[in-house]
Amino acid sequence: MDHSHSHKHSDHHHDFNGRSLLISIFLNIVITVAQVIGGILSGSLALLSDALHNFSDVVSLIISYIATKLVKRKASLKRTFGYKRAEILAAFINASTLIIVAVLLIFEAVERFQDPQQIESNLVICLSFIAILGNGFSVLLLKANAADNMNMKSAYLHLLTDMMASVAVLIGGLLMKFYEIWWIDSVLTFAIALYLIWMGYDLLKTSTKVLMLFTPDTIPVDEIVKKINAFESIKNVHHVHVWQLNEEEIHFEAHIDFEEDISLSQFDAILNKIEEFIFHNYDINHINIQPEYKKSDAKDIIVQD
Repeated sequence: MDHSHSHKHSDHHHDFNGRSLLISIFLNIVITVAQVIGGILSGSLALLSDALHNFSDVVSLIISYIATKLVKRKASLKRTFGYKRAEILAAFINASTLIIVAVLLIFEAVERFQDPQQIESNLVICLSFIAILGNGFSVLLLKANAADNMNMKSAYLHLLTDMMASVAVLIGGLLMKFYEIWWIDSVLTFAIALYLIWMGYDLLKTSTKVLMLFTPDTIPVDEIVKKINAFESIKNVHHVHVWQLNEEEIHFEAHIDFEEDISLSQFDAILNKIEEFIFHNYDINHINIQPEYKKSDAKDIIVQD
């Protein structure tokens, strides 16, 4: 019984994601170059920090783009799962860079706060507004698939946080222009950094759980085992493993001890019922059951190495 998703459907989404990422990469390269030049000319740390974040966006978008290409490669004898985890790895890398960039910005903000400098606010206002438009368009491109794809979510978060950072820089530029509050540049940089850490931590935690083969938070293993144990002819369910391979596949494997020495056809009938039950109730789409009868192993262990 095959509960897996359609590959054609997945390929269509990956092609769409790839085009969206390419457009976003181009826009962010333009924004980064403009902000670096503008930050140097104006002396704005907030603008330079925004440029650094934009550069990290470019890197993260390139990583996400490569992942969308790798994930379409077919499995082989050397890579029996293919590159299905490429997008999860990309999400992990991108979430990590969000936090690393944020920590660097905090150090820079503290150093600049101790020595505020006069800034060419008009240039800051102009370039931050351009960045808002560019990142805003990229955010709209990626938003559709960010909810159900960890890789796209990581790219989306990079762009969303950068757009928010550009909004903060714009506000800072206006305050400096009309009120000459030069220290606001450092304060906004610090605030941007804290926001990056807050946004990146959740994605880093989620992607780490997948890479470490942890059981998804939505899967109640004890409940599943209890309900399978209630099936007719089943004596015990043990040696259970549940893990998420990628965005589309959750795997379940277990050993099942039967009350009687049943035939293969009887086992297939029971297996079909188990597969239907697990798939429709818990959305687990790859199930592997090892049947046993009077095998001398630890039957009281639900989960074991």
